[in-house]
Amino acid sequence: MNKNTNTIIIALLGVVLGVLITLLSGKVYERRKFDGDYNRWRKLNLILQEVQKNYVDTIDMSAMTDAAVVAALAELDPHSVYLPPVELTQSEDELAGNFEGIGITFNVPNDTAVVLGTVPGGPSEKAGLMAGDRIIRVDERVIAGKKTPQDSMIRLMKGPSGSKVKITVSRDGTLIPFDIIRDKIPVHCVDAAFMIDKTTGYIKLSKFSRNTFKEFTEATDKLSAAGMKHLLFDLRDNSGGYLDQALLLSNEFLERGDLVVYMEGLHRPREDFNADGRGYLKDMQISVLIDEGSASSSEIFAGAIQDNDRGIIVGRRSFGKGLVQEPINFTDGSGVRLTVARFYTPSGRCIQKPYDKDYEFDIYERYANGEMVSADSMKVDTTAVFYTVKKGRPVYGGGGIIPDVFVPIDTTRATDFFIRCNKKATTMRFASAMFDKYKASLAAIDDFKALEKYLEDISLETQFLEYAARVDGIRPSAGEWEESRSYMMPQINALVGRYSKLDEEAFYRFYMPVDETIQTALRNPGVME
Repeated sequence: MNKNTNTIIIALLGVVLGVLITLLSGKVYERRKFDGDYNRWRKLNLILQEVQKNYVDTIDMSAMTDAAVVAALAELDPHSVYLPPVELTQSEDELAGNFEGIGITFNVPNDTAVVLGTVPGGPSEKAGLMAGDRIIRVDERVIAGKKTPQDSMIRLMKGPSGSKVKITVSRDGTLIPFDIIRDKIPVHCVDAAFMIDKTTGYIKLSKFSRNTFKEFTEATDKLSAAGMKHLLFDLRDNSGGYLDQALLLSNEFLERGDLVVYMEGLHRPREDFNADGRGYLKDMQISVLIDEGSASSSEIFAGAIQDNDRGIIVGRRSFGKGLVQEPINFTDGSGVRLTVARFYTPSGRCIQKPYDKDYEFDIYERYANGEMVSADSMKVDTTAVFYTVKKGRPVYGGGGIIPDVFVPIDTTRATDFFIRCNKKATTMRFASAMFDKYKASLAAIDDFKALEKYLEDISLETQFLEYAARVDGIRPSAGEWEESRSYMMPQINALVGRYSKLDEEAFYRFYMPVDETIQTALRNPGVME
């Protein structure tokens, strides 16, 4: 983002702040009849003041004001939000620095914290927590169904590195306790970077944080020196982050003057963001991997690559989050993230999907309507046809980035044995048990070939089947393990392997043979004909 753009945003932010300050301040009006000459901002103030002065019971006016702001923003769009001080600090920490805790993200619908995701390689993921788990207890304190404030939940789960906390979750109706050792949670964005073969490199990017461009260029420099001619850039489950980092990464691949993205809103005239032609990867073949978890800055990057006919997009339709949000911070530590414009790809497609009444259930609907297993079921607005900038290929709107090569979710490998193990997090807990048993040896291994041999030597397969039977009472039926083995063992090797010095690199290397999206990308060069 250039200096002029920053100046504009700062100036506009000042205007918005002025409006919101007016909302939260104001004079005291003594008259009781609200039929005078007043605007809607004053109306809210008058109501809050009347409640404070005349309500029958004692009221926490701070909490009521927060609730009023939350309710007001909920009428706008799904991503304009008010963040109390603890949540604002947490969201900024996740993008800008390090924090100490268990390494999860969660929300609290219906008085119960639901895990949205775990930090790759963090304490919770290693222990076996999964997205969708409902947190019932933290240590011995029940937090489910108790209207426990979200900031209180955060305080219970966060803590100094090395301290232990017991998290009890409900998964498919079964209570599962996890003993988790808190740790410093690094906010790395490049989870893995390595060569797949002599000319193909792989980079997994988890978020667009303040350090993304630095980490990305360090990774590409290393891989280019190793002979990389084709990059598989994995943006699956990357929920986005800072716009300037997406612009910087796009700039690495595009020619001078190429449009990366533009934004426009009712009170924001169109603003274009163009490449300056000084990128070092303009000749690099690139395949971008996306899925339904790829959002925001991930979609900006994928859209820029696709619409400029610069590479190939592989996977499933992205999330569809293309709203421009400006931060508005208050002196009490709270803040608002206000939507002020929409993002559009170079061809003119709006990235944002419609936010109707079913917005929050969109991903579930994609499963229900068959989109995850069939490209023909994909929700595409065929009336909104756009064309790529350089080759004139048709691309479609409707929200999100539609891949050039579709890769369905593989449901054929889900045997009953696999499903039962997944429900009880058997593989995760087994990996943790193997770490406890072999941590000294694992900690010394920094070569992938040596790691492969070591895991084979300790008979990991035999130990897993014994563990599943002994600890969880799960045994495959006759012939079931033969069907499950080719899919489950790479996962098990990946989960145990990440405890070595290779960390996440080991995970992605082991998992790669059964990752159909990666295999599809390898079969399709990073150039769209």
